[in-house]
Amino acid sequence: MLTCIIRYEIDPARHELFTEYARNWGQAIPRCGADLIGYFAPHEGSATLAYGIYNIPSLAEYEAYRARLSADPLGRRNYDFARSEGFIRREDRTFLKLASAPHGDAA
Repeated sequence: MLTCIIRYEIDPARHELFTEYARNWGQAIPRCGADLIGYFAPHEGSATLAYGIYNIPSLAEYEAYRARLSADPLGRRNYDFARSEGFIRREDRTFLKLASAPHGDAA
């Protein structure tokens, strides 16, 4: 299992647009096959950093998921919404594997 962490740099004066964007992904991402952990907007500290986090079985599955997301009506609208409104200044994806499992005391 891979965890994709998307780090966004957003316009601090347009948080409400990022929140709408995040809610849309909250519908489209699970429907298209990824296990969405959530989208996180600034609350305290940096006013420009936000994150999207989801799990996907493999990079091959990620490619298939991205194709489904691009074909999804809400997914297409959300991509267009972000592009036309310009509230995302930068977006970076990192794929990580869990290294700390198992968690807790086995005794």
